[in-house]
Amino acid sequence: MSERPRPLVAGNWKMNGLRPSVDVLRGIASGVSAELRDRADLLVCPPATLVHEFADAARGSAVKIGGQDCHAKGAGAYTGDISAEMLADAGAQFVIVGHSERRQYHHESDADVHAKALAARRAGLVAIVCVGETREEREAGKVLEVVSAQLRGSVPKDSTAAELVVAYEPVWAIGTGLTPTVGDVAEVHALIRAELGKILGPAEQNQVRILYGGSVKPANAVELLRVPDVDGALVGGASLAAADFLGIASAYTS
Repeated sequence: MSERPRPLVAGNWKMNGLRPSVDVLRGIASGVSAELRDRADLLVCPPATLVHEFADAARGSAVKIGGQDCHAKGAGAYTGDISAEMLADAGAQFVIVGHSERRQYHHESDADVHAKALAARRAGLVAIVCVGETREEREAGKVLEVVSAQLRGSVPKDSTAAELVVAYEPVWAIGTGLTPTVGDVAEVHALIRAELGKILGPAEQNQVRILYGGSVKPANAVELLRVPDVDGALVGGASLAAADFLGIASAYTS
């Protein structure tokens, strides 16, 4: 069996944070132990207004900076949008695409997410492609069907593990304090790994990092991050506090 990918713990700050919030980032960066630096990658995705300042503050540390969304085009008459090239220019190395909040509130389709993943590649960014089911889809027994369809529609077929991360976030678990069982997480992550083999081929299948997201916190991090095919976490609210974010990441040193 192939060696597991290097873990990634990513923080999605969503629409939170002002300039003084750079102190939280500095707290995260200064709290990374030598052991944690050796065992996992850490990423913080602040609002676009803070990407440049956070990238400057994180320079030389173990923490990478990413964006939360990008437009599919590199430039143009798209008022209020931000291109992947702009994020890269500001110092980002990653970008989240297809988060459930974008799919829900901005009505983004799998095709939209696919185009944004290609844009990330074009700009030299790693795309974190998000997938996940709603409560209604889970109750209808459609979890695997929904996640498979999202993957097939959202992940570019010629992606490599160096430019792609997949994040599984059950929509009903985001910000609710609810989490699926360990067995449920294992089932979906195994499905994602198998689907990646069909989409990308066996050479990339086992090297793409698959993150779990949805009410991840220090109290459940060890249990969740030890599930097979879970290669890290996409953390929401808990990433806004340095102690909580580091508490989750420290699961890789326990």
